[in-house]
Amino acid sequence: MQFQQLQYFVAVAETRHFTRAAELVHVAQPSLSQQIKALERELGADLFLRARGNITLTDAGEALLPLARRILADADTARHEVQELVQLRRGRVRLGATPSLCTGLLPDVLRAFHDRYPGIQLLIEEGGSHDLVRELARGALDLALVVLPLPTPAPALTTVELLREDLVVVSSPEMPAPGRGGRAVDIAGLEGERLVMFRHGYDLRELTVAACRSAGFEPDFAVEGGEMDAVLGFVRAGLGVAVVPRMVATRSGHGLRVTPLARPGLHRTIALAHRSDVAPPRAARELQRMLLER
Repeated sequence: MQFQQLQYFVAVAETRHFTRAAELVHVAQPSLSQQIKALERELGADLFLRARGNITLTDAGEALLPLARRILADADTARHEVQELVQLRRGRVRLGATPSLCTGLLPDVLRAFHDRYPGIQLLIEEGGSHDLVRELARGALDLALVVLPLPTPAPALTTVELLREDLVVVSSPEMPAPGRGGRAVDIAGLEGERLVMFRHGYDLRELTVAACRSAGFEPDFAVEGGEMDAVLGFVRAGLGVAVVPRMVATRSGHGLRVTPLARPGLHRTIALAHRSDVAPPRAARELQRMLLER
């Protein structure tokens, strides 16, 4: 009994038509008929009743059909499992993240992932949540770390909350401390401070500007338009203060004064997102697991 013969048998059983079954399995109809006859000889029983163009299963065919389906399903499962193991030895993961997360969260996780799966190529794309959502939707990314709530409704995406992160104020130690120079500063204490501000489309920009306006003032920008590294560099140079994630301040805060925001403070929620209609590749699911368990 050959695996291919079982495929042909199931195709005929499901279509009840030899020609349509041959088209389904992409083989010439005479070849399919010959293989079915060879299977019947091997089993010593007819599997189909052929009467006036009608194809029905015999008792032997009825008995074989669930077993054949199970054998084919098991073979497909085995093939899938082996392919997934191969994917963890070589392949790629396309991950999108905001620049602040690339600086703060990802380095340790990606190092651990690379140590465990050195054959997997990691492709990282930096961008704001809006851009990353668009790239996910068009299939250019497998996973993305985004800031909730998403800038636009995205029903085709599945999001899993990863962490809730505090924001802090960074300033140059050579300049006066923000606010009144206490251990913490509230948002209202930033009125009159010159801010080093991220470019348009940056999640931290929208969050900071909205908080300032809620506190009753319009923020004053000393410099605007930079990415994370540029903003931190401008702050170190004494051009102004900036509101950044605590994780970034901890990892990249050399040469900076870090001042917490007084309660209730400012926070942002980070989530891991992927398309709902397409399962991420095996390697991407493994990176997802490591991110969630970090």
